[in-house]
Amino acid sequence: MSEQQPEVACLLVSHDGASWLPAVLDGLLGQTAPVARVVAVDTGSRDGSAELVRTTLEGRVPLTARSLPGSAGFPEAVADGLLALAESGHEPEWVWILHDDANPDPGALRALLAAAEQRPDADFLGPKLREWPSLRRLLELGVTIGGTGRRETGLERGEYDQGQHDEVREVLAVNSAGLLVRRTALEELGGFDPALPIFGNDIDLGWRAAAAGRTTLVVPDAIVFHAEAAHRGIRRTPLTGRHTHFQERRAALFTLLANGRGATLPLQAIRLVLGTLLRVIGLLCVRAVGEALDELAALISVLRHPGQIRRARKTRTGADRARVRRLLAPWWVPYRHGLDFVGDLVAAATNQAADVADRRRAAAAERDAGKAPPPARHRDEDDDFADTGLVVRFFTSPVAMATAVTVLALLIGVRDVVGGISGGALSATPDSIGAWWSLHVEGRHPIGFGSDVPAPPYVLLLALLGIPFGPSLLMSLVMALAAPFALWGAWRFLRVVGRFVTPYGAPRWLLLWGSVTWALVPLVSGAWGGGRWGIVVAAAVLPWMAHSALGFADPEPARRWRAGWRTGLLLAVVTAVAPPAWLVTAVLFAVLLACAIRLLPGEAGERSVWGPPVAALAVPLLVLLPWWLPSFVDGAWAGTVLDVGRWPTAATSGWDLLAGRLGGLGAPAWLGLVLPVLALLALIPRSTRIPVVVCWLVAAVTAVVGIPLATTHVGLAGSVSQQPGVGAVLLFLAGAWTTAAVLGGLALHHLGDQAKPLQAGLAVAALAGLVTPLVGLVWFAGWGAEDLADTPASDVPVYMAQRADQAEQNGVLVLRGSIADGVTYQVHRGDGPTVGEDEISALTPEDPKVSATIRSLVTSPDPDAVAALSKRGILYIVQAAPADGAVAASLDATAGLDQASSERGTRAWQVTPAPGPLPSHHAWLRWLLLAVQAVAIPVLIVLGLPPLRRNRDV
Repeated sequence: MSEQQPEVACLLVSHDGASWLPAVLDGLLGQTAPVARVVAVDTGSRDGSAELVRTTLEGRVPLTARSLPGSAGFPEAVADGLLALAESGHEPEWVWILHDDANPDPGALRALLAAAEQRPDADFLGPKLREWPSLRRLLELGVTIGGTGRRETGLERGEYDQGQHDEVREVLAVNSAGLLVRRTALEELGGFDPALPIFGNDIDLGWRAAAAGRTTLVVPDAIVFHAEAAHRGIRRTPLTGRHTHFQERRAALFTLLANGRGATLPLQAIRLVLGTLLRVIGLLCVRAVGEALDELAALISVLRHPGQIRRARKTRTGADRARVRRLLAPWWVPYRHGLDFVGDLVAAATNQAADVADRRRAAAAERDAGKAPPPARHRDEDDDFADTGLVVRFFTSPVAMATAVTVLALLIGVRDVVGGISGGALSATPDSIGAWWSLHVEGRHPIGFGSDVPAPPYVLLLALLGIPFGPSLLMSLVMALAAPFALWGAWRFLRVVGRFVTPYGAPRWLLLWGSVTWALVPLVSGAWGGGRWGIVVAAAVLPWMAHSALGFADPEPARRWRAGWRTGLLLAVVTAVAPPAWLVTAVLFAVLLACAIRLLPGEAGERSVWGPPVAALAVPLLVLLPWWLPSFVDGAWAGTVLDVGRWPTAATSGWDLLAGRLGGLGAPAWLGLVLPVLALLALIPRSTRIPVVVCWLVAAVTAVVGIPLATTHVGLAGSVSQQPGVGAVLLFLAGAWTTAAVLGGLALHHLGDQAKPLQAGLAVAALAGLVTPLVGLVWFAGWGAEDLADTPASDVPVYMAQRADQAEQNGVLVLRGSIADGVTYQVHRGDGPTVGEDEISALTPEDPKVSATIRSLVTSPDPDAVAALSKRGILYIVQAAPADGAVAASLDATAGLDQASSERGTRAWQVTPAPGPLPSHHAWLRWLLLAVQAVAIPVLIVLGLPPLRRNRDV
């Protein structure tokens, strides 16, 4: 800087800033480049700020003190200060603007003037802002604005100043706290806009300056410590009141609309409306109701005064659009923030259980030692590989490599899902997502001769997930990715369980063993190969539910309640794909609560202790209300105890459950027996015996519940009996045994209280157990997933199936059997039995009127029976092979039936005249239940999500 310093006047604006003013005034007086004079403008302070400024500065620097009412905004205060300079006859070259909560470093003004001398084209220069009182965290080094109105600083959240941004550069705007501005430039631009009384006026001024071809620089060598009192809500003014967020958002929206290009203004307005609605939803999800209302109010406040926007646009006369575009935030920045927000939300929800063990240990230490607990650990090295050595860490980590190879092997094993998948208990998927939506909302389904049985509970889940993929691709993705997702969930669950036992947790190799073992359970049990997709999906979700349920042990009641809602939602998903899971969970929760009350009567009696598990059990009843309530009313209660899919399926014995197999399917039995043996050996080490006993208690309760399910049968349509679903029982048993085995391995890893021979024996058992997942993985990848079980062949000719797919009334009645042995019937409609329709068809009770009509038709020619079938939407009748001659003769002689072509061994007839459209059916009760479900789901999701501690820089 030259020896002759240009004249600088400091304009200090204060409002109830007595808490910060002493330090700010000391910083002002201590500048190595002193100011020529000070103009202090106070806006209605009631804490003596004006007097404090006057008594501190008088006699030490030329001072002009002004006072404005409390309703005056920052732009009015700056304009009054410039007027005071003009009235005093002083016309300094530079004006240095300070807030009453902005403490300048002694060399701040000198650094700004030095940069101004080096860059004569610069009219606006701003300092580096650091947080006050921490003094190290960076706040701003110039600012810009995104397309959604977000204030963009280019800094990471919580970033500390380490000299990483110490270059002078051009920016769109700088904060008015510490702004050094050329007086003539500020006057020519009209100063700060009075329409932005407290927030956003700095960005608006910088935008107007850039459009006018003026240069704004940020000078990192100049440091100002800013308390951001108004922004943080520390200080309330008549302009903000209690709605700081409202003023900030209103300023952001106004700035975008007042300065944006006229050609894109309508699109910008639409974007801001839609973006505001999304932000409102996001804020409601984190239970920031006040900020959500402020968002909406800010949008309405701006749009309801279009004249104010038009007047503001008339004053924006700059034409340097290229400079403005270069300095605005890139278009993709809002989307990155959206992904960050979703990531924060998911991390906060999924990491809660990971903190439970740390919190309980901290709470226990606080009670025992009577001192504050150490901070809880929210993440560890296993959470991700987010550091700069990602690639190096991956290729040098045996566990990471083994995990990648495991996932790859799993994906190779499910290679046959590409291009669609069906077979066994898994029917083909419908042609479009609309079929699932129709199935979900209909009160009466055009299945068979019509059915009032409600759609299975998983239909809504498939309809939602299938929107971006379509039915066929969705089912392929579900079957392909279920195992990797289960592995991920098991890793997280077992990691937290390990922390309950030791602060160091389980070693990563042991977590990998346990998670791979769990991921293989539905694959080697025959659930995958048998098409029992509900069990495959339940296995993927169950460890996440168990992970969430660990939050019941959190010391904080609010976290326990959130864990209850979240566990309930995950239990609803598991129940939707494996209905008996709710019964198993209910009995399990009841037993564990009873044990807790018995052992800890004082703590377990509190509502915040027993309430969350009860809430978790109640959530599925509310969310799945449109399914289970009509099921009991319409006599289809069997669906609440059966696994989903096409029935009948082979029965599963107790021995199969012990070996981890379903209906004789799956890997060799000896492979499944290794897991319970390892869980039994896990009882030996004393250090982990108590949690292992808890695992065996879970297994014992599950087995007790599974006994009646495995030993009874329920009747279905067509005189078919089916064993209740035991897939959930198998999963709970395998989960308990896997957890027990991991705990036993953890004890072996840290074994210090066992004899040497016992250590050697356990080591041999552990080595044998380590090989088991590898064998199961090789079996599944090589032989276990070659094909699903064969789909039963259809007796309906292709041309009839095509006609049936064109309209619901073109149904095909398929007759099987003979008069001597009995005749059974089935109706083919649409594109045939698809996922979601199998259960409805099997649970629909026989209609006596329809049975009487068909009985009359097959025993003797009956034109009235043909007419009755036509009214019920039957276009064709097919007699499956081997065709009974007596039935065929009766149909041949019936008026209204014309012989149709068919394959060898079968007979077919066409009903004439063709049936008309089926009558519509309005089920108002169904819509009422769906409305309850539609309201309950988002409310429960919000209750289950944690409230994020939001950064106010939005």
